[in-house]
Amino acid sequence: MANIEDARKISSEFLKKTLNIEDVRVIKAARGDDGWEAEAEAYEESSFIKALGLPTRVMDRNVYTVRLDDHLEVQSFERKGEEKR
Repeated sequence: MANIEDARKISSEFLKKTLNIEDVRVIKAARGDDGWEAEAEAYEESSFIKALGLPTRVMDRNVYTVRLDDHLEVQSFERKGEEKR
């Protein structure tokens, strides 16, 4: 049976791969009736400055929710404040 550490690890690795970033930190993980839900913070290049085409080291802190089923397969993820992906 899956445990909280497995859910944390899979959520973190999924976001790193999907968002193509290195720094992801799970800040919450909980088991629900139909699987796991994790929240993770990720630091990404500033989308505003990036859209302007300017080089920068400014990073935005974004929080993502990742939902996993009982077998720890990712069912959905979303950036808080946005629609599901």
